[in-house]
Amino acid sequence: MKTKTLLAVATIVMCGCGPSEPDSMRLIENVDFSHVKITDSFWSPRLERHATVTLPVCIDQIENQTGRIRNFENAAKGEGEHSGIFFDDSDVYKALEGIAYSLKNNPNAELEKKADEWIDKFAAAQQPDGYLNTFYILTGLENRWQDMDKHEMYCAGHMTEAGVAYYQATGKRKLLDVCIGMVDHMMSVFGPGKRDWVPGHEEIELALVKLYNVTKEEKYLDFANWLLEERGHGYGIREGKRWNDKYYQDDKPVREMTDIAGHAVRAMYLYCGMSDVAALKHDTSYVAAMHRLWDDVVLRNMYITGGIGSSKHNEGFTEDYDLPNKEAYCETCASVGMVFWNQRMNQFTGDAKYIDVLERSMYNGALAGISLNGDRFFYVNPLESDGGHHRQAWYGCACCPSQVSRFLPSIGSYIYGTSKNAVWVNLYMGNTAEITIDGKTIALTQETEYPWKGDVKLTIGNDCKKEIRLRIPAWCKSFSIAKNGEAVNPAIEKGYAVLPGAWEAGDEITLSMPMPVEMVAADKRVKADEGKRAIQRGPLVYCMEQIDNVDTYEKAQLSPSSTFTDSFDSSLLGGIVKISAETEAGTLQLIPYYSWDNREAGPMKVWIDLDEQ
Repeated sequence: MKTKTLLAVATIVMCGCGPSEPDSMRLIENVDFSHVKITDSFWSPRLERHATVTLPVCIDQIENQTGRIRNFENAAKGEGEHSGIFFDDSDVYKALEGIAYSLKNNPNAELEKKADEWIDKFAAAQQPDGYLNTFYILTGLENRWQDMDKHEMYCAGHMTEAGVAYYQATGKRKLLDVCIGMVDHMMSVFGPGKRDWVPGHEEIELALVKLYNVTKEEKYLDFANWLLEERGHGYGIREGKRWNDKYYQDDKPVREMTDIAGHAVRAMYLYCGMSDVAALKHDTSYVAAMHRLWDDVVLRNMYITGGIGSSKHNEGFTEDYDLPNKEAYCETCASVGMVFWNQRMNQFTGDAKYIDVLERSMYNGALAGISLNGDRFFYVNPLESDGGHHRQAWYGCACCPSQVSRFLPSIGSYIYGTSKNAVWVNLYMGNTAEITIDGKTIALTQETEYPWKGDVKLTIGNDCKKEIRLRIPAWCKSFSIAKNGEAVNPAIEKGYAVLPGAWEAGDEITLSMPMPVEMVAADKRVKADEGKRAIQRGPLVYCMEQIDNVDTYEKAQLSPSSTFTDSFDSSLLGGIVKISAETEAGTLQLIPYYSWDNREAGPMKVWIDLDEQ
């Protein structure tokens, strides 16, 4: 089989519904997941387990197994110790955001009652001046706002995202008002003519834009912009000293950035905040910086799984093309961050290459972060293991479990987008959707067995005069499209097949994309993958686990003549398409990367030795 060489680092990359953001420079608005009902056999069971398993696990950990909720209770009383890490409040807020998203599509009185109980505890802990952070309330308010790395604004950002989400889900604004109190407190301390400040862990910036979109208070957008502009001028303070460090993305002004550096998750939140502010402030220099940064991230610093962050030392980056497999960090939060950022980049440009990366990160880097049962999690996602790396029920630093808990129920937001004259179909998942453009609602039904099969049927539910734009994924090398059974040959623009409007109720669009097994080579500058190949099929990256390859794992080698067969096995790992590779060393069995470490513990690898003779 012919080996395909990657143009980028270990990957293949080809070059709302409801009220829109006011005066946004974005070409595309996402369709919120509350207008999309996912119905397919791949994602629906995962969403059900999120509601019935993952959220209860998070609630139990927060209430019973750790002291996270007790910190709020103690802060409300003004006595008692703070337990855990100084940023643990953020885990509670992210779990609450996940609850809010779950309630949007699946109302649950008991779950809503639990959320209200938590919100009451937050409100009771809030100080008279609006400040809310249990670490400093319990250890000394006199020490607040002295150290950029103590995550005060990071926690406030996650609280604000949760407050906005819960308000949108339930109409209740108690938490939203708590968030406004905290933000107004921050703005009384920091801002033009007041104290300078650089948050050590970005997050507040994108949260402020969400708060602005809900309240229409321009001051929140301006504060987000001010915080971004504070970077790169020596205003960071840590341990009583001035810091001007790449680790915090604080070594240069953001509009001058060219290369990703430092902590991977922090960088993703920064780029999201820059995107959101740029869209509303029409800041083209921010957009230009993000294009430069995207090239650096995707072409030189991204794993084939869509994961980023190669170094445990800084939970981030070292130098270009340094992508070790066994030591890969690839934090689950960073892969989710790649989804967030790449959607924003697509909204600016209408270019499918950003959704290609979003899809890669979603199905591989992010989805690997949670077990098939929904109750165990990966913090780090290496591409090779000697058998000692396993999912855990929780972590002392539990940002990744709580991140997954808010990400999964919102995946419907990445399927569709809208522009003035078009509906953009970005991801292929079985669903029904009601999409509003110019005050008119378009009903769509999507049927597919993706990611196992590349056949998609899209049914138009009512008369419509808008274009339908279908993403043709970068992994897809041939495809066919038909309208009501008759083949069509639409123009392709930036990776989208453009199907002109006038649609009638009952019209059907079918898209067929063969999914051959591909053997993939990394960029030659990636020394860790020299003389190795990876296997992918459609959007999924595959791996070998020793449990399936007891006799062949250690001596496994692919060759240019290796042949592959694929078949769906409903009894294996929740139902997967497994791949068999016939090699001189014997038959190799491969499974999707996201599904590894769900059975007996043992070694795993994505990149397999190649015998080129």
